[in-house]
Amino acid sequence: MREANELRKLSDAEMLSLTELLQMETNALTKVKAARTLASDQELQRMIEATILAAEGRIKGIQQFINENDIVRVEEVH
Repeated sequence: MREANELRKLSDAEMLSLTELLQMETNALTKVKAARTLASDQELQRMIEATILAAEGRIKGIQQFINENDIVRVEEVH
């Protein structure tokens, strides 16, 4: 078991994949939210809302993984 303050060791390829996955999910969420305003069909609007909730859940899961595993440390900018 890892120590609480131990950084998770990810390869460069894994870091790139994680970064790209988070960016892809964020971009998709932005597009779906924009499309929501264009949908007039009630069923389509419900599907869009479900898609938004699912994307937000995936993004939160990725962020939680990053935070819980100390993968990225954000330092204060002076």
